[in-house]
This record gives sequence, C-alpha cells and structure tokens, in this order.
Amino acid sequence: QVQLVESGGGLVQAGGSLRLSCTASGRTFSMYAMGWFRQAPGKEREFVAAISWSGGTIDYADSVKDRFTISRDNAKKTVYLQMNTLKPEDTAVYYCAVRYGTPRRSQYEYDYWGQGTQVTVSS
Repeated sequence: QVQLVESGGGLVQAGGSLRLSCTASGRTFSMYAMGWFRQAPGKEREFVAAISWSGGTIDYADSVKDRFTISRDNAKKTVYLQMNTLKPEDTAVYYCAVRYGTPRRSQYEYDYWGQGTQVTVSS
C-alpha cells in the first residue's frame, strides 16, 4: 500500500510559476514510476508528466513540454512538478500517482493516487 499527499497548488496569474510536491508513504518508493495527471472541470483526467524510479526516463504531454519539469527525490519519497509560464488552460486539479514499473501515459495503469491539489491560473 502506498499513500500519496500532494501540495503546492494555489492561485497564480498567467505567466507565473508553481511547484507541486507529492510525498509518498508506505511501501518502497524507489521502485515506483510516478506520474502527474490533471482534471479540469467537465473534462477527463489527462496525462501531464511521468518519471521512472531512477529518473532516467521522463515523459511529458505536448501541452506542457518546455514549461513543466518533473523530478523526484527518492530519499525524501517525493516527486515534484515545477510549472512555469502557466496558462489559464492549465487550471485543473492535479493528481500524482504511482505504478510499479516503467512510466506510462494511461491513468488506468497506475495503482495508487493522491487526493489532488487545485491549480488555478487567472488571465
């Protein structure tokens, strides 16, 4: 069992930055791939970014590439999402998730989820 707690969300103006954190507890963290997903009102949850347990494999959705950076600190059991040049369309609840194995884009391949943190970008 893995428990995940996200933090760092908030309200920011367009062009601003936020850093989300997701801290895990429970089973061994270092063997898990971590992913960030988001869900805007009235829309399906979508993939944002994912990182392998070693950090050697990273994947981004096209919509956030070159603006967002995912990283992890296994000693702290924490994964981060640095979000720069935020746009109003980035407004959503952001979720972190873990899966044992390689990073994937499908939410259905992740085993544990956090409760989400709200990110609101004003224009």
